[in-house]
Amino acid sequence: MKISSLFSQNKTVLSFEVFPPKKDSPVETVYRTLDELAGLNPAFISVTYSAGGTGGAEESTINLASYVKNTLKVETAAHLTCINSGFSDIEKTLKNLSEHGIENILALRGDRNPDTPTKDDFHYASDLVSFIKKQNYNFGIAGACCPEGHPESENLIADIRNLKKKADAGAEFLVSQMFFDNTKFYDFLEKLNLADITVPVTAGIMPVTNKRQFERMIMLSGASLPSKFTRAVARFENNPEALADAGIAYAIDQIVDLMSNGAAGIHLYTMNKPVLARKITESIRSLL
Repeated sequence: MKISSLFSQNKTVLSFEVFPPKKDSPVETVYRTLDELAGLNPAFISVTYSAGGTGGAEESTINLASYVKNTLKVETAAHLTCINSGFSDIEKTLKNLSEHGIENILALRGDRNPDTPTKDDFHYASDLVSFIKKQNYNFGIAGACCPEGHPESENLIADIRNLKKKADAGAEFLVSQMFFDNTKFYDFLEKLNLADITVPVTAGIMPVTNKRQFERMIMLSGASLPSKFTRAVARFENNPEALADAGIAYAIDQIVDLMSNGAAGIHLYTMNKPVLARKITESIRSLL
C-alpha cells in the first residue's frame, strides 16, 4: 500500500520513526522497540538509513523495515540516501527493497560525512526521486522538508524552490524536520501553497527528554526555540525526570495544536524509546 493514500482519509496520519542500532548495540532491542510501537497502531513506521547500523546501513534498514511490514503487518517507509551511492548502488537497493515487499521509500540526499567519499551520480534528493520513478517498481515516494529551511540552503525561498523540484519529480508527501514553534510550520505551509506544492506534509515532532539530547538536536537542526520551551528546559534541566515530563507535555501541546489546525500528519521521532511514543499516543488517541 502506498502511504500517500492514507492522507486522503481526512484525518491526521500518525507515524513513528526508528533507527537501526549502532554496531556495538544488540539488534534485538530494536525489534522489541518495534513490537511495542506496532502495538500503538501507527499508520506507518519509518526506518532510517544509518551508516552505523549493525551489518551495514542498507542491510539494517531493509531487515527492520521488512520486519515491520511482513511480521508486524504495519506499513513502513525505508529511508534511502544517495550522497554516497552511484546509479548501480541504488538499482541494487531498490531491487532488494522490492524483494522484501517494501513499497514505500523516504528519498533523501543524506548528510555529508568527511570519512565517506561522495559520488557524482546524485546531487540532490530530487535526482533520487526522479531515478526511482523511472524504475519499474512503482514505489510510493516521500521526501523530507525543513520548515525553517535546510541548513545548506541560501534561504527558505531557495529551499522551497528545491522542494518544488522534488514534488514535481514524484515525491507524494513530505516529512518535516523537527520543529518546536508551530507558527514556523504554519508559515511554511503557506509558502508551500504559494509555490503550488500541494502534496501532504506530515509534521515532525521530537519530545526533548534530556538536556544533552536537546543541545545536540538544536545544533543539528537549527530550529527556533519559543520562550515557553526554553523556560521549561532552564527550569528543569537539573531534574531529569521533570525535564522528561516537561518535554513530553510540550510535544503533546504541539501535537494538539497541529491537529486542531488540520495537520495532515504527525511523524513522531521516537529515538527508539517506545515509552515516549506510548505516553504521547495515549494522550491524543481520542483526537485521531
